[in-house]
Amino acid sequence: MGELTGQGWPQIGELGLAFVLSAIIGLEREVRHKSAGLRTHTLVGFAAALIMLVSKYGFGDILAEGRIVLDPSRIAAQIVTGIGFIGGGLIFVRRDSVRGLTTAAIVWLTTAVGMACGAGLPILALVVTAFHFIVVFAFPYIVDRLPNSRWTPSALEISYEDGRGILRDVLVACTQYDFAVSRVRVERERWAEDQRDGSHPGESAQVRGAGDLQSPSGSEPGEREAPARQKKIVTVALEIQGTRSVAKLAAKLAEIDGVVSVNAGDANIPSD
Repeated sequence: MGELTGQGWPQIGELGLAFVLSAIIGLEREVRHKSAGLRTHTLVGFAAALIMLVSKYGFGDILAEGRIVLDPSRIAAQIVTGIGFIGGGLIFVRRDSVRGLTTAAIVWLTTAVGMACGAGLPILALVVTAFHFIVVFAFPYIVDRLPNSRWTPSALEISYEDGRGILRDVLVACTQYDFAVSRVRVERERWAEDQRDGSHPGESAQVRGAGDLQSPSGSEPGEREAPARQKKIVTVALEIQGTRSVAKLAAKLAEIDGVVSVNAGDANIPSD
């Protein structure tokens, strides 16, 4: 009776397979610290499998021969449409940089894996899961070895401490890596402070009265504490052209003393 109503061991097995495969895909995303990780992918694939099972078995009690006909493919189509809302929320566009496309596509793939499990197609679900790992692990090596166009521009965003000649070092490093810098634009400037005594920005600690036996920091009465140290952080956007790896250039720039962070496409590489 359980199998007739779609609530038997075969259906539980299909749900379990969807749970395991979705979790494996999500684990790879979690290890890479993506916006959609283990929990998101597991829930998406698991829910997709359940919806497929509901589509297949959930309306058997209302079927009437010659009067009511069930079309399970309609709910499957709605799953594909609905998952677009989650995928769209993972894609971020900032100026000319687009992030999250691969994560959104993998969420979509996880949904398909869950649907295949719910539809009773475990072999297809296993094959697609295996090919997912081929795409995320093998394809980057293939892409790195493809010839790049010398005229295709790439964007770099670099934050560094002002007044130390770091921009000159950045431009020299780009040239050494065979990149031509076609545009330099200052994005923003800000002050970063090292406040030791909790005072307001740029405000030194007040001189303590002679009646104070000892300041909280242990200094002698009347001794002025060290003011908050300020440093100006400048963020510039570079447009570069070259055939070598932009990610490797970003990693090299992050090693320059005084560079706070380097943002190159999907890679956000902080300095030590």
